[in-house]
Amino acid sequence: MNIIFSLDQIKEAATQILAQHPKKIILFNGEMGVGKTTLIKQLCKTLGVEDATSSPTFSLVNEYYTSDGQIVYHFDFYRLNKETEALDMGVDDYLYSGNWCFIEWSEKIANLLPEETSTINIKLLANGKRELELV
Repeated sequence: MNIIFSLDQIKEAATQILAQHPKKIILFNGEMGVGKTTLIKQLCKTLGVEDATSSPTFSLVNEYYTSDGQIVYHFDFYRLNKETEALDMGVDDYLYSGNWCFIEWSEKIANLLPEETSTINIKLLANGKRELELV
């Protein structure tokens, strides 16, 4: 699936993504500042998370609950230096929990990822819109 959207259309983009029934582990790829965290925040809202969401840049993972009891984990591995740091935090328990896992900077834990994932590639276009590819 490919879509082009502006930030004021992000709610519709999130709805379209979830309508594709992606794998529960979604890897988000794109340059710094392209809107990965913003999209993840909207995906959380669309799934029914009512609490405030934020980037887990320093904590590595944030945990959210949807209104129907689902758990959503949001990872940001930007500051990770070695895969062993992810293992030390118990990343396997998260990845094999059956819950939603939204992962930024997944290349930092490439050898730890399960085979069954979906990937969202985002790039910023010259007109300020985002081009998104769901694989």
